[in-house]
Amino acid sequence: MLQAKIFGKATSILKHESLEGKKLLLAVAVEPDGRPYGDPMIVLDYLGAGVGDVVLISSDGSYTGSQIVGTRKTPARWGVVGIIDPAKKTGEEEAEDGGNGDIIAG
Repeated sequence: MLQAKIFGKATSILKHESLEGKKLLLAVAVEPDGRPYGDPMIVLDYLGAGVGDVVLISSDGSYTGSQIVGTRKTPARWGVVGIIDPAKKTGEEEAEDGGNGDIIAG
């Protein structure tokens, strides 16, 4: 599994039959601090991710095939398994971390 950021949509006039009607997005893996690394990839999505979202993606063929596409006979490799909500600090959390950006769980 990787954390990735969605940066576009992929369209195609010709697709493998297992991908007909499926949502294809362009993503790039990101470090925990948000810096991109690696090559862009096409990911399948059925959770409703959109451009700018940070997501968790998996290359587990059984998940991508069985859960998203409905068959293991697919050329699809990566699928979105979760959408990561952006963290927001409250005044109390800012006081706990001393203002340096790290959240300290108590």
